[in-house]
Amino acid sequence: MNWIPLTTEAQLDEIIDMSASKPTLIFKHSTRCSISSTALNRLERAWGSTQTSAYYLDLIAYRPISGLIAEKFNVEHQSPQVLVINQGKCSYSATHLDISMDEIKLHL
Repeated sequence: MNWIPLTTEAQLDEIIDMSASKPTLIFKHSTRCSISSTALNRLERAWGSTQTSAYYLDLIAYRPISGLIAEKFNVEHQSPQVLVINQGKCSYSATHLDISMDEIKLHL
């Protein structure tokens, strides 16, 4: 899986722009949480081949970006959390152990 590090507010605008032509995934990860590590591991093992851009947000290092995600996409901050952005809006989100690649693929 080729994660794109999500480190700037400007990238959120890029994600919105890209989502006009294809869904984009954001994974919010807490490097201090074992549940988050489990969710990340499950995603990476099940990812397979896809043309979807996948952004990785390290919540410890870039906490303010998580607040912007909550605001821009009208979702409550959670960790871990996966969001599918489509047509500029969050079309799917899941948190904790509800994060499932099978479910995510239905929204890509």
